[in-house]
Amino acid sequence: MSKLTGKVAVVTGASKGIGAGIAKTLGAGGAAVVVNYASSREGADKVVAEIIAGGGKAIAVQADVANAADAKRLIATALETYGHLDILVNNSGIYEFAPLEEITESDFHKSFNINVLGAILVTQAAVKHFKEGASIINIGSTAPLMRSEGTTVYTATKGALDSITGVLAKELGPRKIRINSVNPGFTITEGTGSYVGSDFAEGLIKQVPLGRAAVPGEIASIVAFLASDESGWLTGELINASGGLR
Repeated sequence: MSKLTGKVAVVTGASKGIGAGIAKTLGAGGAAVVVNYASSREGADKVVAEIIAGGGKAIAVQADVANAADAKRLIATALETYGHLDILVNNSGIYEFAPLEEITESDFHKSFNINVLGAILVTQAAVKHFKEGASIINIGSTAPLMRSEGTTVYTATKGALDSITGVLAKELGPRKIRINSVNPGFTITEGTGSYVGSDFAEGLIKQVPLGRAAVPGEIASIVAFLASDESGWLTGELINASGGLR
C-alpha cells in the first residue's frame, strides 16, 4: 500500500510547474488529488488525466485563492467529492520582479493577495474540516535567503509565508495539525524557463553547491514526505530545497 493511500489532498496552483509536479507525485503516492487552477483549465485537465492514467484519482477545480468565497468553494468541492480532507499544499503564487523605483501599489497588492492572503484563506477554509494528523505544506522560496536585487515584493511575500508557517505550527499544534514549508531554490518550470541561460539564472545557479537548478519532481518528493505520516514529528519547519544554498 502506498504511503498516501486513502488520503485526500488539495494542491493550489497545480496546473503547471512545481504545483503540477506535486499533484502528480501525491496522486502516484495514493492520494486523491484536487488540482486547483486559476485560469489554465487545459493545464489542470492534463494533470488530472496523467494522475488518472496512472491509476489515481483526481479532479480539477477552478478557484481564485485570494477570494474568500472561492477558497471556501474549493475546499467544499473536495469534501463533496471525496468525503474528507487530509492534506493542503499552498502552492499558488506569482513572481514579478522590479527595482524599487518601479514598484507600484497594484504590483504589491497583487503579489501579497495571491502569495500570502491566498494561503491564509485556503488554510482557514480547510482547517475547519481537518482531523488529527492532517498536514499543510506551504511552498515558499529561498528568496529570503538570497535577497536578490529587484525582488523586494516577491521576497517579502515569501518571508511572510515563512512567518505564517511558524505561527500556525503553534496555533494548530494542539489540534494535531502539522504545517511545514518547502522553500525551493531556482527550479526549471514553464514559468522560469525563459530565465534559463540569463545572467539572473546563471547568477543564482553559481551560488548553489550542487551547481544546477532543480526540477519539479525533486520538490514534489519532499512535499510527499511531509504529507505522509512518516513526517509526523515535523511541524513549523522551513525546509530549504536549495541544493545546499545557505
